[in-house]
Amino acid sequence: QVQLVESGGGLVQPGGSLRLSCAASGTDEIIERVDWYRQAPGKQRALVGFITSGGSTNYPVSVSGRATVSRDSATNTVYLQLSNLKPEDTAVYYCRGLLRGNFYWGQGTQVTVSS
Repeated sequence: QVQLVESGGGLVQPGGSLRLSCAASGTDEIIERVDWYRQAPGKQRALVGFITSGGSTNYPVSVSGRATVSRDSATNTVYLQLSNLKPEDTAVYYCRGLLRGNFYWGQGTQVTVSS
């Protein structure tokens, strides 16, 4: 059973940075594509960025320049680095992995940006 587990969330001051991790277990295969989403209270889940198995990345304009997705294939872990954090970045952050046509979601990690 493939599982994704996020970690690294917490309370950060505005202007700060954070690195979230998404670790895959239950498979020896590299997750083909990993998306990072976030969901703020009362809002729909929104894409923050993604990375393919080949290392290509893409980001929406809302976080462009402040978000970086990377991966460590040796550990099947994907990271989301967020910088210059703003209060509006406060949300639960989820990773979603695609493997053999199936999507797998992590349980989410809370990021709160506040002074």
